[in-house]
Amino acid sequence: MSAQHGEPTDERLIQSTLAGDDEAFASLVARHKRRIFGIAARFTRSEAELDDLCQEIFIKAYRQLGKFRSEAPFEHWLSRVGVRTCYDHLRKTRHDRDAVALDDMELPSTDNIEPRRAREVLDFAMAKLGPEERLVITLLELEERTVREIAGLTGWSESNVKVRAFRARQSLKNILEAHHER
Repeated sequence: MSAQHGEPTDERLIQSTLAGDDEAFASLVARHKRRIFGIAARFTRSEAELDDLCQEIFIKAYRQLGKFRSEAPFEHWLSRVGVRTCYDHLRKTRHDRDAVALDDMELPSTDNIEPRRAREVLDFAMAKLGPEERLVITLLELEERTVREIAGLTGWSESNVKVRAFRARQSLKNILEAHHER
């Protein structure tokens, strides 16, 4: 982000943070908080979980700040840290109490579906996906990222992203069809 109205650039704030100025990092957090909350909100189910996940993203960014290279904008690097942290979060929570309870959930009816119900159906099906499948569907379909952007955010090759997306769509389709037949 460029400096506006005399505000320091991200690069200047990063240099100050690395020199020990925690207020500079607080400024970076304030500047990029909305973006990180937007990313994390797609991977959590509750407000408390969202706050914890965002805090974890910023802690990781702070610890890894020395690895940032100015080859790309800071917000891209931070987004990558955010996506990877969300992916780790999905993997950790995959086998928690909520995942066990999913099998007992009833899939909402898709007959004459209204937007609110459509979101419930999508949330139900997405919760049944594995972490990698959920990540790729979220980035590709919900955030409308390109295959190249997803490869950059995840570290996967573009062809790997395409394969994972294909498999994730198949899994989503199978989940929806299986529950529709009940």
